Amino acid sequence: MRGRSKDMAKIAFVGLGNMGAPMAANLVKAGHRVIGYDATEAARQAAVTRGLTVAGTLAEALREAEAVVTMLPNGAIVRKVWAEIAQNLGVGTLAIDSSTIDVDSAVAVHELLAARGALTLDAPVSGGVGGAEAGTLTFMVGGSEAALEKGRAILEPMAGRIVPCGGAGAGQAAKICNNMALGISMIAACEAFALGEKLGLTHQALFDVLSTSSGQSWSVNSYCPVPGPVPNSPANRDYKPGFAAALMLKDLKLSQEAALARGVQTPLGAEAAQLYGIFEKLGHGGQDFSGIINFLRGKL
Repeated sequence: MRGRSKDMAKIAFVGLGNMGAPMAANLVKAGHRVIGYDATEAARQAAVTRGLTVAGTLAEALREAEAVVTMLPNGAIVRKVWAEIAQNLGVGTLAIDSSTIDVDSAVAVHELLAARGALTLDAPVSGGVGGAEAGTLTFMVGGSEAALEKGRAILEPMAGRIVPCGGAGAGQAAKICNNMALGISMIAACEAFALGEKLGLTHQALFDVLSTSSGQSWSVNSYCPVPGPVPNSPANRDYKPGFAAALMLKDLKLSQEAALARGVQTPLGAEAAQLYGIFEKLGHGGQDFSGIINFLRGKL
């Protein structure tokens, strides 16, 4: 670490997609030395255009890394990548997974690396691509206090907020509970606006009531599913994501798997998953999740 502050680190960043690439770029801006890796050539090339140093193999990215951050599509891929990480990281190094995956996989990879003397965090995020670009993501963190203390210098350049949630897997648990509530509340907001339209209410009039009365929610106040009232919401960009409906469906499925495994009744979560499943099958998984209002309007 010669020539760098004691808080700067050599970080391997694995997964350079729409979220991972800007997150890694913010670590570089903060002064960390980052070696990125992605399994796809297109993602590697796009990361280079951001000024990131990109390795040709995962093993190359991990070489001499003091910490590793992963941002990957699902639990099976995280398990596979962390199995290779386990063979390449030394005692006392730090591994952070910011993917959104099932809680059981999160706990399993914690245990895998802990057995080899590494410190581990599950730290899924909220804030979407915009938050990744701006470095304002909310990290929901599971893991030991020692791991979090060591991880703050890495998380902070990417974060607007870091929320400790408990032990191994607790970050993933908080993320899927939050996004289940978000999926339900967005459907409720969309139904309210669809009904309001048929009752002759303008979008602005209904927004002015909902956003200041008992019907208010983040889905209304900050991410309004109709154009006009909230200028930066995806509704004003023909529902270009933000947060794609396919990703919302993924998170809702994770919530339902967890609920089934633990015997919890979540009927509204199940209904939200079913509705987003239909929306995706109709070919709209790439739209923002607030675009489901057009399905509820009967326009698809």
